[in-house]
Amino acid sequence: MNQPLYDFITAHRQREFRIDALPSQAERYKAEGLCPRARMSDRFCRVMDAEVPHLLPGQKIVFLRTVPRPYDCFTEDEWNAIRSHHFIHEQGYVSNVCPDHTYLMKRGLLAVRESADEYAKADIDALLRLVGRYRDEAIRTGRDDVAEVLEKVPEKPAETFREALQFFRIIHYSLWLEGNYHNTVGRFDRYMMPYLEADLAAGRLTEDEAYELLLDFFLSFNIDSDMYTGIQQGDNGQSMMLGGTDPDTGTEIYNKLTEMCLRASGELKLIDPKINLRVTKNTPLWVYEEGTKLTKVGLGFPQYSNDDTVIPALMKLGYDKADAENYTVAACWEFIIPGVGMEIANIGAMSYPLAVDRALPTLPECGTFEEFRANVAAEITAQCEAIMAGVKNIWFVPSPFMELLYGGKTFTEGMKYNNFGIHGTGVSCAADSLAAIRKYVYDEKKLTADELLAAVGADFAGYDEMLHMLRSESPKLGTEDSAPADEQLVWLTETFSGALAGKTNERGGIWRAGTGSAMFYLWHADEIGASPDGRRKGEPFAANYSASLFAKIDNPLNIVKSFTAPDLGKVINGGPLTLEFDSKIFSGEENMTKVASLVKYFIGRGGHQLQLNAVSREALLDAQAHPEKYERLIVRIWGWSAYFVELDKGFQDHVIRRQEYSV
Repeated sequence: MNQPLYDFITAHRQREFRIDALPSQAERYKAEGLCPRARMSDRFCRVMDAEVPHLLPGQKIVFLRTVPRPYDCFTEDEWNAIRSHHFIHEQGYVSNVCPDHTYLMKRGLLAVRESADEYAKADIDALLRLVGRYRDEAIRTGRDDVAEVLEKVPEKPAETFREALQFFRIIHYSLWLEGNYHNTVGRFDRYMMPYLEADLAAGRLTEDEAYELLLDFFLSFNIDSDMYTGIQQGDNGQSMMLGGTDPDTGTEIYNKLTEMCLRASGELKLIDPKINLRVTKNTPLWVYEEGTKLTKVGLGFPQYSNDDTVIPALMKLGYDKADAENYTVAACWEFIIPGVGMEIANIGAMSYPLAVDRALPTLPECGTFEEFRANVAAEITAQCEAIMAGVKNIWFVPSPFMELLYGGKTFTEGMKYNNFGIHGTGVSCAADSLAAIRKYVYDEKKLTADELLAAVGADFAGYDEMLHMLRSESPKLGTEDSAPADEQLVWLTETFSGALAGKTNERGGIWRAGTGSAMFYLWHADEIGASPDGRRKGEPFAANYSASLFAKIDNPLNIVKSFTAPDLGKVINGGPLTLEFDSKIFSGEENMTKVASLVKYFIGRGGHQLQLNAVSREALLDAQAHPEKYERLIVRIWGWSAYFVELDKGFQDHVIRRQEYSV
């Protein structure tokens, strides 16, 4: 590893090169009546022309942001007018998609420029001017190797591994600079392996030299990431997919580059790129053991995705077989298709506990549990209908440069896949609540409906005995006696997916149900009071598809059994089961194999996604008290990893409260 470069970046010294932000041109754009594409192109060119080239110590894969986040292209009044007629997702800029990086890498910008519109042409010209300035700087500083690469790419197609890595870096850099965000990496070991293979076969590179280039490339993801958009620092969407089925051969990928990426991530111990690994029930145990080695480092990845579940599920939803086999993940976990999808996989979130909460006042009127559950189903459907009804006349700021990676097709036209995804929040809270209601109100009749409503309404104040019963004795997902809660989990996921089945959006796509929660596990929990599972007001839900924070888990196998009870192909928008392990268990080889076997067991049972976190409660508490001692402590949040001390306290507290399992 290039230690001087590593030290330079991790000490954030590259930030010293940043210049003042460019003055906003939004008022001028408005006065001149410039169309959105013209505005985006003008801003892109202005920022490109303002960028100042810098080569960091020994850096081989270059390009560094020196201009802070670009100004908005629209005034506040213009945004208000746009929002009055359109649904605007998040910031209104294209995000959370995976373009086809190879489209440009295989053609070169000069060839693509010939068929581009005037705005994309201007973007290409501005980018090539910056490349020229970098080339001049490389020559000036005696870095002939860098100058030689930039003499070739990105004007012309990449032919070597180094050229391909540099080409990708330039594309990635440009997408962020354009204003797009959560720009994912896609199936890196599939599309980059031919370049590496050719270099090794021709003797242009040794494996050690290729690995050093890869380390340099991985470092590039961490140079500018503090400037990237996200809910919290670290939530930047730089997700890299490894492994999985090759649509061309039908075989499972685990090649030399796959292994090198896992090794590089473990050596660097940085939060980017975020590693995902596609596996199947036939994936050998040693592959899971390699993934577990990376988990042991404490990065919160790899996140595993199960081809056996995901590919057939996507095909049932209408995806072509080759596209389904080529799936990757969006910024966190949502399953998307590179290069042909303009899917908005996080367009809304449905709260299971809110559905239970809204149905709860009808409990005294319901003679049977099935009657009450029908009211919960109606509330789930009502939430889904409200989300779908609210997404009308959607509009995105055009992205002339991003569209080049889609063959010049505009996002206004739509892509092959234009599906929308909805998260499902707090499923363990809802499942446990329904199990408690069935057990104590209907089956055992220990509680009347009115008694339960009164206790929940009082946040269990004065109901200590009932609170203990609901919180500690009632069936819970992931526990030894989870069957009653498992049954409710199956019903809830079926009800959610059924509420969206057959529905289409205005772009001709479908609606997909998922098991993820994103940040809604905190936000949605604040929308309701106490719940019948013994959760009190102000206590958060579990993140994603996970057991309750106060469920008493004796064995992680029980968690896997509970959370693979549903047909997860029906909620295939994505959202991982998250397991927290005490970091001490990774100290022995036998335990490493046990963790790997647990992952394989989850996949074999039809699980769709899994992420593991190696945590130490003591270290986390100390980090809250003494953040200066833990600048590099990494934790998994919902679908991304972050430096613990950079998180808001609410997210920190949630991580600390999560379960720690042993094997």
